[in-house]
Amino acid sequence: MVSQYLTWHKKGDKMAQIKITLTKSPIGRKPNQRKTVVALGLGKLHSSVIKEDNPAILGMVNTISHLVTVEEVK
Repeated sequence: MVSQYLTWHKKGDKMAQIKITLTKSPIGRKPNQRKTVVALGLGKLHSSVIKEDNPAILGMVNTISHLVTVEEVK
């Protein structure tokens, strides 16, 4: 799967970006979900970060998909 991603993303191409917004509180959630929220750089409710659209970030977003909203940045 990684080799497919590397062939898709050629050097010089600009990677797509996504905006991740924390919409629900991580209080009372599992520890791995709380740590994922912190690792993405989200602190308070309705805080947002812009990250590169890559498999690692998408996996993190998938872990906390019930706590965040995701938008594509153009």
